[in-house]
Amino acid sequence: MYQYNEVDQKLVDERVEQYRDQTRRFLAGELSDDDFLALRLMNGLYVQRHAPMLRVAGPYGMYNSTQLRKLAHIARTYDKGYAHFTTRTNLQFNWPKLEEVPDILAELASVQMHAIQTSGNCIRNTTTDQFAGVIADEIEDPRPYCEIIRQWSSLHPEFAYLPRKFKIAISAGPTDRAATQVHDIGLHIVKNDVGEVGFEVLVGGGLGRTPVIGKQIRPFLAKEDLLSYLEAIIRVYNLNGRRDNKYKARIKILVQAMGIDAFRELVDAEWEQIRDTDLKLPQSEIERVQAFFTPFDYDASAAEDTSLEAKLAEDEEFRVWYERNTVEHKVDGYRITYVSLKPYLKPAGDVTDEQLDLIADLADKYSFGEVRATHNQNLVLADVKNADLYAVWQVLAEANLARPNIGTLTDMTVCPGGDFCALANAKTLGIADQINQKFEDMDFVHDLGDLKFNMSGCINACSHHHVGHIGVLGVDKKGEDWYQITLGGDDGSEAALGKVIGKAVAADEVANTLEKVIEVYVKERIEGERFIDTFRRIGMAPFKEYVYAPAN
Repeated sequence: MYQYNEVDQKLVDERVEQYRDQTRRFLAGELSDDDFLALRLMNGLYVQRHAPMLRVAGPYGMYNSTQLRKLAHIARTYDKGYAHFTTRTNLQFNWPKLEEVPDILAELASVQMHAIQTSGNCIRNTTTDQFAGVIADEIEDPRPYCEIIRQWSSLHPEFAYLPRKFKIAISAGPTDRAATQVHDIGLHIVKNDVGEVGFEVLVGGGLGRTPVIGKQIRPFLAKEDLLSYLEAIIRVYNLNGRRDNKYKARIKILVQAMGIDAFRELVDAEWEQIRDTDLKLPQSEIERVQAFFTPFDYDASAAEDTSLEAKLAEDEEFRVWYERNTVEHKVDGYRITYVSLKPYLKPAGDVTDEQLDLIADLADKYSFGEVRATHNQNLVLADVKNADLYAVWQVLAEANLARPNIGTLTDMTVCPGGDFCALANAKTLGIADQINQKFEDMDFVHDLGDLKFNMSGCINACSHHHVGHIGVLGVDKKGEDWYQITLGGDDGSEAALGKVIGKAVAADEVANTLEKVIEVYVKERIEGERFIDTFRRIGMAPFKEYVYAPAN
């Protein structure tokens, strides 16, 4: 995991003091609301429905145990004892006092954390695969390149006021676990015909009001050209992106309006001007950053463990958890282990201060002191020995963090919705509870196999409802909450946008409607087929016909 140097630390420390003075001046009446708005957004502070909300950066989803304990301390001291993990692998505090935010930022800086560029029209947190560096199918660990992009983009003077926010994601193998195709820029680590490793570059993806799948702008980009090419893309966007209408300001709108070929021509022309400047990425710099992500000193004897098979045979609950919530590690004798933040009838992605402390302890004892956040609002202990899995499961189960539902219908990606967010059109948390109650039978849920369910409380699509196998969008109709259902979306390697099944349903009918959708899936599926595969095979018509069939 990357460690700050003296320059990094000085930068975040100075930003804390700068914002402390800005907050003092605002509270003293020396700064207007409008003047302070831009300043607080630069430091991750929003004003939500009930209170300020502070978004803390989690670079490419990586946290260490010291940072988790600090976040737990902040939740206890400055908030209401909990925090919330987001789909950008950041963490949010929902109840800080505005006047105490500078103190929170100072606490964060003491453990190499900050809230810089977690809001505003700038380059946001670069995200990647939660299995980076520990999964066998990747070509190369993408985290060093995420870190290189982080250092290049942080407080970039030219890109502080882009037309709109800008998001980048990197995937490193045939399985896309980072939703790269629905980002402003998606990077795929690939090999060319002669075996050189570089990047396929996609541009113009995104969700929200106008969902778009990204388009390939370059099939292969050499590593040394990574920063210059990214800079060329964003320069073209910064110059040509619309600023008169925030709903049409994202790069996806520009690419659609121009066409990918015309956009590529502008980018290539700009790139020629800057390609051979100090933006060229030397191999020595790549190796310097890669040194922070070298493999851990794994126990060579871990593969000799025989206790796991016995535990799986004698404890059915453990076996179910193992099969659903752990993933094969590239090192024999280890397992990638999920911490489920989707407990029954609790908000998705929420975690208490006590749970954060407990996860930090588990990380120190069993997973080299590191934890990863996923873009589906769960956490991962990436390096757990097989011999330790039973002990880890017992601790997680006691803390309500071991619901065996990863990748199932109840592993819902859900935004806070109208209960917290000032932008939301409808509430989401109660609907999630309704769905959980309807599908509480875990055996039934497991039998359905992998099924992505995403729900957003407004068209901003913070929970990526467009790319859920089943998606739900909350809408406001004359002051009442209604819910639009989409089917057939996917954020993986075969990314697709869901299609609206029909008219929106009332709040008390969402779970019943989903049950009808599931009944069609169960009837039509071929053994072992995922929901998305069945949908692609049979199309929308059978679902729509059954869901909206007249009642007997």
